Amino acid sequence: FAAQRHVLTYMEDAVSQLLENREDISQYGIARFFTEYFNSVRQGTHILFREFSFVQATPHNRASFLRTFWRCFRTVGKNGGKYSSMCCYLLTAQEYHCLLQLLCPDFPMELTQKAARIVLMDDAMDCLMSFSDFLFAFQIQFYYSEFLESVAAIYQDLLAGKNPNTVIVPTSSSGQHRQRQPPNDCNPLEGVEASLFYQCLESLCDRSKYSCPPSALVKEMLSSVQRMTFYGFLMALAKDQGINRALGALPDKGDLFLDPAMDQELEKLVAQVSGLSVSGPASSSADTANTPIRNSPRINSPWKSLHHRRKMDAESEGSNEETDSSEN
Repeated sequence: FAAQRHVLTYMEDAVSQLLENREDISQYGIARFFTEYFNSVRQGTHILFREFSFVQATPHNRASFLRTFWRCFRTVGKNGGKYSSMCCYLLTAQEYHCLLQLLCPDFPMELTQKAARIVLMDDAMDCLMSFSDFLFAFQIQFYYSEFLESVAAIYQDLLAGKNPNTVIVPTSSSGQHRQRQPPNDCNPLEGVEASLFYQCLESLCDRSKYSCPPSALVKEMLSSVQRMTFYGFLMALAKDQGINRALGALPDKGDLFLDPAMDQELEKLVAQVSGLSVSGPASSSADTANTPIRNSPRINSPWKSLHHRRKMDAESEGSNEETDSSEN
């Protein structure tokens, strides 16, 4: 159970953060730190602003990152934009990559480009994509990254007339993504025999130690066609709602722009800001100057890393020293 849930990965990360920020943590205790850490893991907020090697370290981390990306930027697809007549913004791969880097500063451009190629089917990386098209393609590429690397190798062998008896499974670190040469899928008559392709993929799923789509859904997908191209297969994976539900990170496409919990939080925040702006009658500048400043208690949020908290504390102390000197 511990290995399946990657408990050791989270324990090592928690201890590493504990040692790195022991001065801050000593103020409120180790027990509280571990409680907050594993609560953030359970809620999926532990991946925010972390390095890519940690974001992709476990299936739970990947699913959490996908869910966070959707919740943070779903309004990109919901609101009207200057590029679209269908009430949604259309962005390039580079622009989507900038959004990903807001959550993970060192997120590799290569993964974004691979996800874009699933949508665009070619190397035109400057073409525009809708949020929903990119999101579901990115989900497949990011969550099943190692699986897709092996699929690409199997597909190339089948194209060359080889029957890959040995399934190729990535042995390098999952954080090291190799450059994948995109197969030539320009001719719709090209591709490989779907039944043979599935036999190879079934063997791959049985042997692979990485995450793979459910074999039954892959079989259903390939049994409906005689031949399949590589990017046709990736697009089918991205559009399959059964695979999306099995992964469990994103809602169905019809509910993609609905998030009642987040909407309620935003409404509360807007109400609080509006209440502050209209609360009480307007006072004179003299009264305002004489009004004592209240420092609201700072709440430790799981959305911020511990080293970011330390930086905020240092800035706060510097601000207080300036205030004291000006009063004297």
